[in-house]
Amino acid sequence: MNKTFVVGDLHGCYDEFIALSNQIGIADSDLLIALGDIVDRGNKSQELYHYFKNRDNSVVLMGNHERKHQRGILSYSQEIVKVQFAEQYEEFKAWTNTLPYYYETEDAIIIHAFFEHDKTLGAQKEEVLAGTTSGSRLLEAKYGTGKYWSDYYDGKKPIIYGHHVTGDKPKIKNNTYGIDTGACHAGYLTIIELPGFIIHQIKVETDYWKEEQAKWQIPVLKAKNWDTMKIEHVQGQLEKLSYKEEPEIREVLKMIEIWIEKVVNCYELIKDKIEEITLELQTILKGDFKREVSKHKYRSFIYKANSNNLQIKDLKKHFDTPKKVVQIAKDLDMTDIPELHL
Repeated sequence: MNKTFVVGDLHGCYDEFIALSNQIGIADSDLLIALGDIVDRGNKSQELYHYFKNRDNSVVLMGNHERKHQRGILSYSQEIVKVQFAEQYEEFKAWTNTLPYYYETEDAIIIHAFFEHDKTLGAQKEEVLAGTTSGSRLLEAKYGTGKYWSDYYDGKKPIIYGHHVTGDKPKIKNNTYGIDTGACHAGYLTIIELPGFIIHQIKVETDYWKEEQAKWQIPVLKAKNWDTMKIEHVQGQLEKLSYKEEPEIREVLKMIEIWIEKVVNCYELIKDKIEEITLELQTILKGDFKREVSKHKYRSFIYKANSNNLQIKDLKKHFDTPKKVVQIAKDLDMTDIPELHL
């Protein structure tokens, strides 16, 4: 008889997952359901992605971490995975579009995070099931601070969920089973075997998230799209990271600081160049000035310069990323174009 196994938040803990799977004898014909958050924080997100993508009889639910990748809302743990996946990242993002928000068997309802106790499964909001920030706020408003949805659940069908670290042991209450036992934080990885609700665990000896945070700082910094960020965002990122003391990281940050300062200084030089071009065009074109300038790529700024009304704030508003600043500097044949080489 085939069995069903439900695994809690894996967060890249591939080796421990394989060890526990072998220990309890999960067969290829058994149904394997991952509660979501199979990636991020741990050291082998790619291996877990490939495992579940290529395994028959498996289901991966949409966790809040997969949803962040899907929607391009990346915090540090997602930025690390983006670097790790490299050219496979877009393929991974496309795969997240196929993930369901819940799965139901004869024995249990299986979700990633939250469940409104007074609504049917079909009426649950995606952000609640996936445990997003907005889903958390919704439930806090509904149940109050310090209360959890499982405190109110009285359904006959058991719910298995993850997302919320329960400690070393699963949280079993009101016919609900919370099985995120903090694997990536040197906790335990938990699997529930159905139909008997048999709990299997393995200890994770390494705090992978602590290790990964330190290991990937420089690769993530170098991989950021600094040139397409809003300039104010670049400056904000530098201010946010100013507490970093490691020499290698400080060196990279200093390179970015010098570069963005040169980019900002370009505004004044661009203004001077446009005013210079405007004077030349006034001399050459005379009566045909307006007609000929209307064909120019930067005509709106030339018109402003012609009326002595061109201001730095006009340039900052229009050219709000380093890439845009560099492009106009190149178009105007300026020298000393600020380039970032990390």
